[in-house]
Amino acid sequence: MTPIQDCIINKNTKSKPLWIMRQAGRYLPEFREIRAKNNDFIKLCLNESLSSEITIQPIKRFNFDAAIIFSDILMLPYGLGQEVKFEKGLGPKLGKLDLDLIENVSKDEFSKKLNSVYKSISNVSSNPICKNKDIIGFVGAPWTILIYMINKMSPKKNLSKEIFNDKIFIRKLLSIIEKFLKIHIENQIKAGASIIQIFDSWAGLLEDNISEFIYEPTLNLVQHVKKLDVPVTCFPRGIKDYKNFCEVVKPDMVNIDYNVDPNKIINEIKIPVQGGLDPKILLTDKENLRIEVIKYLQIFKDHPYVFNLGHGILPETKIDMVEELVKTVRDFK
Repeated sequence: MTPIQDCIINKNTKSKPLWIMRQAGRYLPEFREIRAKNNDFIKLCLNESLSSEITIQPIKRFNFDAAIIFSDILMLPYGLGQEVKFEKGLGPKLGKLDLDLIENVSKDEFSKKLNSVYKSISNVSSNPICKNKDIIGFVGAPWTILIYMINKMSPKKNLSKEIFNDKIFIRKLLSIIEKFLKIHIENQIKAGASIIQIFDSWAGLLEDNISEFIYEPTLNLVQHVKKLDVPVTCFPRGIKDYKNFCEVVKPDMVNIDYNVDPNKIINEIKIPVQGGLDPKILLTDKENLRIEVIKYLQIFKDHPYVFNLGHGILPETKIDMVEELVKTVRDFK
């Protein structure tokens, strides 16, 4: 059994497994070298050879306990026929949303369009370097995918409340998203993913209708993953009440963000916990980093805990700081 599975399934508190969100990414010089020759991010995600290589890069460097496939949550709308592109400095931009078009997308069409993602997972899972490590497949939560597909860009700077006026349209779209997320999850597991993580990047935006848009659709996904006999982690970033989320949605493990007090979490949440460290700590100095890392390890010393960040690692992070983080976690007794 892998260290992370041992933590999730057996509730082992003795070891503290480690991986980092966005570990295959821009802070790595070897990734930047590949990215410089591949301007189209979506095409890069669909290049099974390069995406496999990128996924393995942080394992080679840091010997993390999991490889998370180099892909993106927005492969879902791409698979449904909505244009998705990434513009430097602006992030994702999505094209026109045609409900009639996506209603007629078949399971086979969708799976064929994303087949390179599944081949990449298969490549990584069969690589000897990943022996006794988990391969993490992932999806965006229905709410977050809904927001991107309707808003056509990150809602961080520009979310129009008017998009929720047509409730029938919203519910129909949410149903389609949920259906194809389940297919995407199944395909990743068949290819070799041993854990599924559900990223609800914009959970913190919603104050009303949380049950309808976040709890219920995510619970449906969690139940679906559990039927496939694979552990499932949820990351409802920015949500106000982690305790209530866990009680309703019932993931096998919850990833906390860096705005949450870990002392509150340890008293409220009984299931395994992952993450929490502010990625900006990695931009400070080694002494400060060690203090903050040990703080989390001490708080969760007697709780099943997978060390991770409270959001993705920042591109400007120095390699020696990641090395220090890994050493601090591995040396902790």
